[in-house]
Amino acid sequence: MSLFDDLSTFLESRLDEFLRDNPHLELQALEDNLRDQEGEAIRLLGDLRLKESRLQQEILNTAQDVQLWHARVEKAKEKGRLDLAQPAEEHEATLLRQGNQLWGQMEALRQRIQETIDLQRQIQQKRKEVSAQAAQAAQAARKAASVDQQWQTAGWQNYSTTASGPTAPQQDLEKAFRQWEMDEEIEDLKRNMGKG
Repeated sequence: MSLFDDLSTFLESRLDEFLRDNPHLELQALEDNLRDQEGEAIRLLGDLRLKESRLQQEILNTAQDVQLWHARVEKAKEKGRLDLAQPAEEHEATLLRQGNQLWGQMEALRQRIQETIDLQRQIQQKRKEVSAQAAQAAQAARKAASVDQQWQTAGWQNYSTTASGPTAPQQDLEKAFRQWEMDEEIEDLKRNMGKG
């Protein structure tokens, strides 16, 4: 089991290192995760709307039953059939309680629908922000790669046209500055993402 744990820890650290070196991929993964969450919220909203429709129909049916039994109570009282009027009143009261419970369920369901709508909008907004940041990070990575390629090409041309090319310390210094500048751009993107 410890070999598996060691391997798992090693792979996680390599993945973290890879994502640090490629922040646009980390943002892409976050965007994909947000897209999945948005899909879940949309599916949940569809389920809740279906429940709302069924509950509305139940409330309508109960209201119709209440009207029917109220009319029966009145008719039984008019005709002096108290033996029927009293049980009919009790049944009408039961239907009214049932209708009130259904109405309470409807109010709770509508609140949950609104919360789900709000959540879906928040996820959608965050996904758009992350998508924009991922595009910026990818552009920064392409720019850094392009600059690196230009430097390599220019360095090779300078080396081949002159007897002495840049010295190793100059190359190391250039590489250090390019890495530092790219790290600063990545940190700026992370700060911007944290503000969102």
